[in-house]
Amino acid sequence: MRKPQKPETKQEFNLVKLIEEFASENKCRGYMEKLRWPNGIACPRCQSKSVSAIRDRNQYDCNVCRFQFSVTCGTVLHDTHLPLWKWFLATYMMIESKKGISANQLKRTIEVSYKTAWYLCHRIRAAMSAACTWKLGGKIEADETFVGGKVRGMGRAYKGNKACVAGAITRDGAIRLKVIPDRTREALHKFLQDHIDRGTTESLFTDDWKAYEGFANGDFDHATVNHSADEWVVGDVHTNSVESVWSLLKRSIVGAYHKISHKHLDAYLDELEWRFSNRRNPHLFRDTIANLLRAEAVPFKKLTA
Repeated sequence: MRKPQKPETKQEFNLVKLIEEFASENKCRGYMEKLRWPNGIACPRCQSKSVSAIRDRNQYDCNVCRFQFSVTCGTVLHDTHLPLWKWFLATYMMIESKKGISANQLKRTIEVSYKTAWYLCHRIRAAMSAACTWKLGGKIEADETFVGGKVRGMGRAYKGNKACVAGAITRDGAIRLKVIPDRTREALHKFLQDHIDRGTTESLFTDDWKAYEGFANGDFDHATVNHSADEWVVGDVHTNSVESVWSLLKRSIVGAYHKISHKHLDAYLDELEWRFSNRRNPHLFRDTIANLLRAEAVPFKKLTA
């Protein structure tokens, strides 16, 4: 019997509504002010609510400490020269694209330079990364994969140019992804320890890779499937959920990004982690914009260091 499909989550915004709602800078700024200061505008320096508006500069002047600020002050958008509607459109395109969107495509869509599009994408990813703080519980699948291109003259088993990525997912829930040094017991156990809540974990499902042994330590069940013997599903035991994320990641690299540097791979994983874990969140756009206002500024020199 075919498994019934889950109903698709209806998002708060689609592209048409986004254009209608945020057609001007003032509308974008007003929306961000409500997200950042739901209880009234407050000075970022002294938290005073006694502020005066500087209308011609879209700023505020604190009547207590005389600090002048705007809604983007101290955030990922700090000192941006890009119109806010372009930030909104770029954010929407990144969260709406299941396999991501390249800086080149964004460059063509919102008519900016490649450098601006690349920097814009990474600042949005930094905000997503700052929000990925949850730990996993319940029934968890864990696995690892290698990301990297082919090397001429070397067989498929060659991994000298590849990065090892670990992943853990709650069944029908959130996921955590991370670049790890290798697939040894020490590296995999540290990844799981950092991202799993032992108190709420019911079961851990992995393949038969020996490095996973001993992590459960009697705190919860650990069951495996033997892929080397063509064993993929045994009752409730499988790693199909996390492997579907590997498929999504690798199709993103081949189809959208084309190539990703090892240096920035974690940032792309954070983007996938945020988008995938919020796939049933109807307010994903709102929550992502709110993260832009919470996250700290990311200087261009830091990204390119």
